[in-house]
Amino acid sequence: MIHTRRSEDTLTKDSILSKVSEYQIFKHYCPPFQAVNKKFKSDLREDKSPTVSIALFNGRLKYTDFGNSEHSFDCFSYIGYKYNLDFYGVLKYIDLDFHLGLSAGIRPTGPTPKMAKEPEIVEHKPADIKVRIRRWNAQDAYFWKQFNISKRLLCIFDVQPITHYWINEKRFTCNSISYRYRFDCGYKIYRPLERDFKWSSNVGAQCLQGYWQLPESGKIVFLTSSLKDVMCLASLGYASFALQSEMLVPSEETIKEAQERFKEVVVLYDNDFEKASNPGQTMAAKICSKYGLTNLKIPSHYRSKDISDLVKDHGIEIAKDVIKKKNLEEESPQRESKDQIEANRTGRDQIPF
Repeated sequence: MIHTRRSEDTLTKDSILSKVSEYQIFKHYCPPFQAVNKKFKSDLREDKSPTVSIALFNGRLKYTDFGNSEHSFDCFSYIGYKYNLDFYGVLKYIDLDFHLGLSAGIRPTGPTPKMAKEPEIVEHKPADIKVRIRRWNAQDAYFWKQFNISKRLLCIFDVQPITHYWINEKRFTCNSISYRYRFDCGYKIYRPLERDFKWSSNVGAQCLQGYWQLPESGKIVFLTSSLKDVMCLASLGYASFALQSEMLVPSEETIKEAQERFKEVVVLYDNDFEKASNPGQTMAAKICSKYGLTNLKIPSHYRSKDISDLVKDHGIEIAKDVIKKKNLEEESPQRESKDQIEANRTGRDQIPF
């Protein structure tokens, strides 16, 4: 009998899930997780009250943090984010921990973990969200002008200020400026000045932000981090769209359509320079590698994690310059003169709302 060494290609997401379920993976790696659809405190950040749930969406278990929209994962991306692993590293991690025997030439050590008994899981129904809209005021103007975003742009992207919102008939009062984002598939509530429950949403992961406002065609389109970044880029004259979370990977269909309509698709994700794992750039690299796209990284010396913060911190001219040059991290930082800083601030303050 001829024995052939097993190829590492056998270690795939499907081969993992043929031996262990998403539920069992979450139970093993996420200690606070007790039951599907039951909220618990986040294990990925400081959390004063339960804001996270693991629920079934479109046949897959999803980890959703309603206090931090960036924390939206399937079981594989959750492990990758938590332990700073690339996708193949995640597969090997699960394989070894569960003694699945799928990794070529590697023998697991230690006792085999006890498999959690999987209950019957019912598909999660999106929450019913209603809002009470109010008039725009000076506080709104001050907040959005920081990012060069006008009321006209906010209306184009269907963003409205609100006083209250209801989730499944439970009423919440907005004690600071709050906004409703409306999409074809639901609402997102954005409370930018709040630390907890900054986001509430009934929008599915497949829903794209800013995609329907794109022109039919153009030279360049950016895949960016949030609707705020989409609107900020629009104010600078650039087309862009965003997924519901940076932790998601765009579908092949989405990228193919974007490439057919635009000459170049560029990923402009957060530069989480203060985090060793830099999750924004880790995901940007993954997407660029998968689809052969260009990555635009905001240089760390600006100390601004995204394009909106870059505009707020340094002004629109610096932001435009970074985009035009497609700056690389290796470029030497250029200090702004007092005159440049003042000019940028003055220009920003004169933006009409």
